Amino acid sequence: MIGKNRTPPVLRRAERGAARRKREGAGNRAAVGVFAGAQNPPEERTPRQAVGERNGGWGRNRTADTGIFSPLLYQLSYPAQSGTAIEPGRFPYGKRYFGDRPARTGFAFAREDRHPVTMGMEVREALVALNLVDHVGPIRLQKLMERFGDPRAILAAQESELLRVEGVGASTAHAIAHWETNVDLAAELQRAAAFGCRILIRDDPEYPALLREINDPPIVLYARGTPSPLDRHAIAIIGSRLSTSYGLDTARRLGFQLAHLGMTVVSGGARGIDTAAHHGALAAKGRTICVLGTGINLVFPPENAALYERIAAEGMVLTQFPFNRAPDRQTFPIRNRIVAGMTLGSVVVEANLESGALITAQFASEYNRQVFAVPGRVDSPRSRGCHDLIKKGAKLCEGPEDVLSEFEYLQAVPPASPSLLPAQTPPTPSLALPFSGQERRILEVLGQDEVAMDDVIRRTGLPPGAVASTLLGLEIKRVVRQSPGKRFSRAAAR
Repeated sequence: MIGKNRTPPVLRRAERGAARRKREGAGNRAAVGVFAGAQNPPEERTPRQAVGERNGGWGRNRTADTGIFSPLLYQLSYPAQSGTAIEPGRFPYGKRYFGDRPARTGFAFAREDRHPVTMGMEVREALVALNLVDHVGPIRLQKLMERFGDPRAILAAQESELLRVEGVGASTAHAIAHWETNVDLAAELQRAAAFGCRILIRDDPEYPALLREINDPPIVLYARGTPSPLDRHAIAIIGSRLSTSYGLDTARRLGFQLAHLGMTVVSGGARGIDTAAHHGALAAKGRTICVLGTGINLVFPPENAALYERIAAEGMVLTQFPFNRAPDRQTFPIRNRIVAGMTLGSVVVEANLESGALITAQFASEYNRQVFAVPGRVDSPRSRGCHDLIKKGAKLCEGPEDVLSEFEYLQAVPPASPSLLPAQTPPTPSLALPFSGQERRILEVLGQDEVAMDDVIRRTGLPPGAVASTLLGLEIKRVVRQSPGKRFSRAAAR
């Protein structure tokens, strides 16, 4: 047993070895060995430090693969660069150490243990950090995930490891390996919490399902508002900022009608057609989503500040850009990709040949989504983009019936409640789209036999105008069929 005042044998041997190397004039390189780059030469290190080196080195400064000390990793691993003082004898993340560096006795650390900042990080936080790193987009992230499997491992990887990934160059690898230098993750998360927005990742059920299907879905989405199941039945209404009164009226009318029928209207919140489409959907007390080309805390154009607040209260505002990101030539095409990706189809109301709406239409075509175009005057430059789309195969759109006719699979077969139906009538076909009170009253008087419009008006007691507009809506939903002579009947359940 070792006496109370006796030096342990392992320390005595270390002392003798240090003295022998000093006598023999061994150079720093031979004495330090694999710990080349250590701050203290061997003759200045205490025997306790020497034991720590021989037992495997100073924790996080040693790589899991080679065991070689990295001065750069040492600097990145401890918070000295941020001005945080380390209490003597205490490792800042809770582990004990002696001397001026932490010690351990094993020979291998897990990969994520090489970077203390990522140890307690959640996957969502790691993805937010990667979204803030320059040169990292959805496609490059997929390549990185194929190699590392976890976003936290990407942030903890060394530059040499990152360079082995296809498509990752020196600038990207350097940006990721030194992400803490340029990314203030804590401040970004605090801004999101203070602003009242959620940060969605692809694994979240609230992440738009259609957007998840494209080949380059955004890494994260900043969202203000409430997601809804109706968003899987979303239609984009887009067009030029410099629009005519005809274009504005058409966009507002289509936004109103599609939202009234239960579709979610998606647009980019820009001047002109986008703004008109949002206003039309809100006027119908329907749902609309605004996709921004800026950070979620910025308003562009400034005059739409009140509109954004109303959309956030009644629908949802989305962006993939971090806080304070100003608009530029790159952000709007990226925004257009989200608009096309999260919708079943895109309706181009009015656009010239250089309009950004044509970029959205191109994305929609690449994602195998339907493209619609509203015709305009043949001599109007504002409509040439729409006419060009029609020539290339886009469906001509004159009203909501042209849009819904492309999506027959929205129909479902579960019958309505028998209590809502009169006796001796077949069950009413039920859609994923909801029925209004007036629609239900009209459906109650319709059967398989044809009924004249005058009889529908008499039996329901509704005004003629309300009956006509409601029957049109039911036809668009393919619940009601019209025969010659303004006679109506319920469509057979499929």
